[in-house]
Amino acid sequence: MSTSAPSLEQQVAEQTALFNDLRLQGGDAGTIDEAKKKLGELKKALALTKSEGGAKDAGKKRERLLLKTAKGTRDYGPGEMFCREHIERIVKDCFTTYGGSCLDTPIFERKDVLTGKYGEDAKLIFDLMDQGGEQLALRYDHTVPLARYLAMMGGTNTQHKLWQVGKVYRRDNPVMSKGRMREFSQADFDISGIWDPMIPDAEVLSLLCTILTKLDVGEFTVKLNHRKILDGIFEVCGVPSDKIRNISSAVDKLDKLPWAEVKKEMTEEKGLDPAVADRIGEYVKHKGGPELLDQLLADATLRANPSAKQGLQDMGTLFRLLKSYKVIDKISFDMSLARGLDYYTGIIYEAIVEASAPPGFKASASLTGAPEAPAAEAPKKKAPKKAKEDEEEEIDESQVGVGSIAAGGRYDGLVGMFAAAAAAEGKKSSGLPCIGVSIGMDRIFALLWPKWVERGMRSKETMVYVMAAGDGLLEERVQLVQELREVGIKTDFLAKAKPKLPAQFAAGEKDEVPFAIILGADELKAGLVTVKSQRWELVDGKKAKIESADKGSQVKRSELVDWLKSTEVFKEWGTGKLV
Repeated sequence: MSTSAPSLEQQVAEQTALFNDLRLQGGDAGTIDEAKKKLGELKKALALTKSEGGAKDAGKKRERLLLKTAKGTRDYGPGEMFCREHIERIVKDCFTTYGGSCLDTPIFERKDVLTGKYGEDAKLIFDLMDQGGEQLALRYDHTVPLARYLAMMGGTNTQHKLWQVGKVYRRDNPVMSKGRMREFSQADFDISGIWDPMIPDAEVLSLLCTILTKLDVGEFTVKLNHRKILDGIFEVCGVPSDKIRNISSAVDKLDKLPWAEVKKEMTEEKGLDPAVADRIGEYVKHKGGPELLDQLLADATLRANPSAKQGLQDMGTLFRLLKSYKVIDKISFDMSLARGLDYYTGIIYEAIVEASAPPGFKASASLTGAPEAPAAEAPKKKAPKKAKEDEEEEIDESQVGVGSIAAGGRYDGLVGMFAAAAAAEGKKSSGLPCIGVSIGMDRIFALLWPKWVERGMRSKETMVYVMAAGDGLLEERVQLVQELREVGIKTDFLAKAKPKLPAQFAAGEKDEVPFAIILGADELKAGLVTVKSQRWELVDGKKAKIESADKGSQVKRSELVDWLKSTEVFKEWGTGKLV
């Protein structure tokens, strides 16, 4: 017996209210998950009932199509894409400068490849369910697909530098204005193989600092920690081994939550002894540089732990190398950095800027023995609205930071995990040490786009606009356009047979094209063309053409290409100064 749509709508409303109440009151996680699951089932049943009813009523009334992108995704217009491509060019150029080779993997993977690699974040994986006999899911990052690829290759070449730029997917609550989305672009660079200790690690950190400097993101800091040091701290503080990863995930939230809330999660939600949590707090409050390493080496209890001892030795080697790379001033040894992903085994790092943290949040609050920050200082989410179509609460974007703009670490066991899982019973499989960095292209775009607009940056690379005075000269225009394009000069023209000269100028000026080439019948007979240089400036925040009394220069048609390439404007554009 089928349930009617009105009845199901009532059940959905009641279940939504129950689900929201449980979350607001901090209910048991298992109860909340069960309520969410039941809510999802009711919504599916309601959608199915409505679709069946719609099929019966087909032809009676056409529903309007809602023209919008899916939640957590967006379109990018030509101007925005020009900025994004500029960012991508710089990143790829740095990747190849550091000796990288390009890789591309599918945007979806077998689900069993992805599961068990992301800790608590596994719930964010986009599940595609059964697709032609395979359980599939959209990739969550580039790291796991890379490890799967290396395992499939058998690890025959033990040393790789591989990079990949592409989209990844996470079923998270999006904050669009901060570049935190469900579909977003990441650029990854990874070094695999057996090398001498910490040299690849320093190489990747140098690469990251080089990229962020070239991108002009402003002042940035690379927070650095070591998983073995962190695990050693948890062990000496008394964290049970089966709770280490869960407690690590809680500590990782100290960049956006005050210590009081992180401690509450560790004790009330994850069952950690409050005294143990307090001991952890004494360690994770520290941050600094090589001097912090000296302080930790002086801690006999920590030094006696094998895991911590190995991590401290690694950090000593790394700091010496980072001085040689001349990036030590960009590094902050931050004991609160944990990185929640399960596959990290060595150093871990995140790059942050001023906009990374929630507005008004001080990451050091209440870790130094000072009075704890009032709860109002923590980033607040909007109260959930009464359920419509969305099952998730709305987020107040003004209270959310951009987050880290790049992150990564060492993951020595991931390739071996895949190789072992794929090996026949009793057959040994070797691992392949790896370290990598992932750069959040959308988060960097969110930082750079306002600057791009403020500076009045161009949105096209067109250098020349070919025009004609008088009788159209269509064939002559086309011939010149093609000639310039063949020698690599980006050129355009108005696709009309006999356009008026003002209309042609207007078309070229719309794209701020620096050179207008004007053809005239008499000049062409004499082997000449007229070239007029054009420039723009920012006036009260808007682009305005700089008016000039210059009527243009007559240039020999045969010397036009060399003349254009010799100009300062052309040379500046070639160096990447997109003005």
